[in-house]
Amino acid sequence: MMNWAKQQLAHATGTQEPIYGPQAIQSVAEQAKTTPYSEVTKSDLKWVTMTSTSVETQTWYLTADSGHIGMAQIIYSNVAGIRTNCQFNTKIFYPEAENVPHVWSSDPLSNHAFDAEKLCFRADQVLVMLNDAADSYTIESDVNPNSVVKLTFTRTSPGFQVGKNGTSYFGTDPEEPWGSVRHVFWPKNKVEGSITTKASKIDFKGQGFFIHALQGMKPHHAAARWKFANFQSPKISAVMIEYTTPPSYGSTVVNVGGLTRDGEIICAGSSNTATHTITKEDEENDWPEPQAIKFEWSGITKDGKSVTAVLEGPLGKRLDKVDVMAEVPSFVKSFVGGVVGTVPYIYQYSPRPNLKLKIKIAEEEVEEEGVLLSEAVFVSA
Repeated sequence: MMNWAKQQLAHATGTQEPIYGPQAIQSVAEQAKTTPYSEVTKSDLKWVTMTSTSVETQTWYLTADSGHIGMAQIIYSNVAGIRTNCQFNTKIFYPEAENVPHVWSSDPLSNHAFDAEKLCFRADQVLVMLNDAADSYTIESDVNPNSVVKLTFTRTSPGFQVGKNGTSYFGTDPEEPWGSVRHVFWPKNKVEGSITTKASKIDFKGQGFFIHALQGMKPHHAAARWKFANFQSPKISAVMIEYTTPPSYGSTVVNVGGLTRDGEIICAGSSNTATHTITKEDEENDWPEPQAIKFEWSGITKDGKSVTAVLEGPLGKRLDKVDVMAEVPSFVKSFVGGVVGTVPYIYQYSPRPNLKLKIKIAEEEVEEEGVLLSEAVFVSA
């Protein structure tokens, strides 16, 4: 009861939590020991819309044939059960040869609503529709004249969530957790459509990666650091998210990810690793900014073959560094403002030349070049 009371105080005030230890997180890795992953069904794509403090997102990552990289995102947040906010974000990175600054748009939404099944979202000037077959999203927005979105995202391989439900739970009583983190993936998609800025219309025909994520607690209580990989090649996708909890939960590392090839899941699960093999201290904030990475996947195919995959190399020139407290919406700042030691930054990269993913399935070895979008997020020490 005392731990619960301390947690509720931290939950309400935004302060750092006391030390509960690693036993206070029930990692999705435990589910993955018996069920490495589950294929995503229509009901898994429903918005949860928690009535307590939480941040829920749907994010569509875009890897265009033209060399552009982009993102469209809906954020639904609840602050202490008192205030609900919605935001629509877009980001466009241009091919290096074009020498054009990236475009970032972030706009608050009014009059948001969901359909009866909570599968589709709308707000003034924004519409996100999931089709009846639950294999295609349509994303439209003209809420910002510098980022008019008209995209169709069609799944070309099964979706997955690690374990039975893709969720890690936080709390000293496993029967009554006080927080959670969940990820649902569509790792390989066909993208059609465009994003139009004031300068030009960008054709985003190409490939995509979709994530439905939920942090059912204050984000800085769930994770102190994040590592992210979205690798897309003509035949293969390799995706991964790894987060490290704050010391409150034993600095526990949780990893979720998977591989697809030719429209099928090769493997997915929690037995993966993400490593910053070379770092350099950022003089502005003292974070160890990554210079090179190594992502490793490990699993078993449906027919019992062992799988390993490695993607490693230098990250090259940084695409962007985001000072979260300066650039993100005010409602997100409200989660972490005033917390000692919380200086969140996001570093984004897409290495050039492209890196090669090496996969070994039993005795078969495959190597394929593709486009990687990698992110490193530092929230607290």
